[in-house]
Amino acid sequence: MEILGTTLRVCVEDLESSVAFYESLTGSEALRFERGGVSVAAVGCFLLMSGPAAEIDVLRKVAATIAVADVEQAGMLLTASGAKVIAGPVPSPAGRNLIAMHPDGSVFEYVDRQAQPEEPAAQA
Repeated sequence: MEILGTTLRVCVEDLESSVAFYESLTGSEALRFERGGVSVAAVGCFLLMSGPAAEIDVLRKVAATIAVADVEQAGMLLTASGAKVIAGPVPSPAGRNLIAMHPDGSVFEYVDRQAQPEEPAAQA
């Protein structure tokens, strides 16, 4: 599996002030989206997340986000190597993702940039 990059996950209390800081730090503009009640801002190599404590507590358990070419292929390799896929693969705003626990107990998110096929429009 080729790892294309990593994203550092940062859980923050105040997303707006954090976005301003990370935009200034990286010189990049934030890409924002919401997922499962959590507000997310991707700024450079940082993924800032803010939301309800119960959701953030779960997100804090994921060490990092790892970009790969194909999440399903990564899932097969992870499983064959002794990891356990605990969620996914599922569509996300940027492609597909899965969460895997490595044999040492560390948890990582794996993502790809493969767009999901659009559903056909309903016929009238």
